Amino acid sequence: MATTIAISNQKGGVAKTTTCLSLGACLAEIGQSVLLIDLDPQANLTLSLGLRPEELRRTVGEALLGNTSLVSVSRESPVFDLDIVPANQELVVLDKILYGRKGYEFHLKNGLDAMGEGFYDVVLIDCPPSFGTLTLNALTAADLLIIPIQCEYYAAHSLRQIVELVKLVREKTNPRLIYRVLVTMYDRRNKICQVILEQMQRGLSRVLFKTIIEVDTKLRESPAFGQPITLYAPKTRGAQQYRALAEELMNHERQRP
Repeated sequence: MATTIAISNQKGGVAKTTTCLSLGACLAEIGQSVLLIDLDPQANLTLSLGLRPEELRRTVGEALLGNTSLVSVSRESPVFDLDIVPANQELVVLDKILYGRKGYEFHLKNGLDAMGEGFYDVVLIDCPPSFGTLTLNALTAADLLIIPIQCEYYAAHSLRQIVELVKLVREKTNPRLIYRVLVTMYDRRNKICQVILEQMQRGLSRVLFKTIIEVDTKLRESPAFGQPITLYAPKTRGAQQYRALAEELMNHERQRP
């Protein structure tokens, strides 16, 4: 079965979508077959691969409603072995529709289970920056939650919120869910960043990725060209760091029982 990874933080602007796109491309680069699922009504992941959400008729919403399969609404990306299930603003309405349905938390998991084995090695889910039915579907379906976080004053508060959410999901819908924390947008010139990183390394050593994603303007530019960093600027620091993250993640998965 594919390893399913949700990428979520209730605080916006932490490189959540950038991480989903870049990590997915790096995993595909090392031979993994990857499916990206855009669950954010802003559809930034969809936009980042050059698709126009407003022109799409078949999106992840259709699959969550049970009208079609995830495979049938998936699209190939410019990267070999990297596909995407796109989104558009209709997810705003869908979030409310799902809430009224029995077992709404399991719609995405059921869709992934229906794909069966052999389609993808890894599924990466870009969650909205809020807690609702879409995020709950992602966490119910996921084996692992990656929490991107910046080294800033409010980081600890947002992290506490999402860890509490993980505990709730474990109790209610997905007892196997684990989480790991990824430092993103790190500025080594900023002394406060250095101090907070040291605190994280002491207090979160068991769940903190060793890889650190630093500030890189090319990471911000690449979505405007509809390409992940591995195509847009493959030799940059950002590309190398996301490759290191992909390797660290795969090594971690191999060591899991």
